[in-house]
Amino acid sequence: MGNVVAELENRILKLEERNKRVEMDKDWEISWIRKSLLIIFTYLAIAFYLNVIEVDRPWLNAIVPAVGFLLSTLTLPFFKSMWGKFSSK
Repeated sequence: MGNVVAELENRILKLEERNKRVEMDKDWEISWIRKSLLIIFTYLAIAFYLNVIEVDRPWLNAIVPAVGFLLSTLTLPFFKSMWGKFSSK
């Protein structure tokens, strides 16, 4: 009986640890820090690429795709909720 209780306690502890990791991952996915970093890296990658291929004003032209990315991250939660309403039927 003691073995069963210890095993159950161990399983509960593992589940609680997993739940903490999952919650942290969820928080990270919707955090402004993550979105900001992705926008900055997107902007820099595109700006460097535009610079290498010698596009005029690459640092200015890289703003458009970075802003597009920002808008997509802001609208995705709305579309996800819409999808959830229709896919559960």
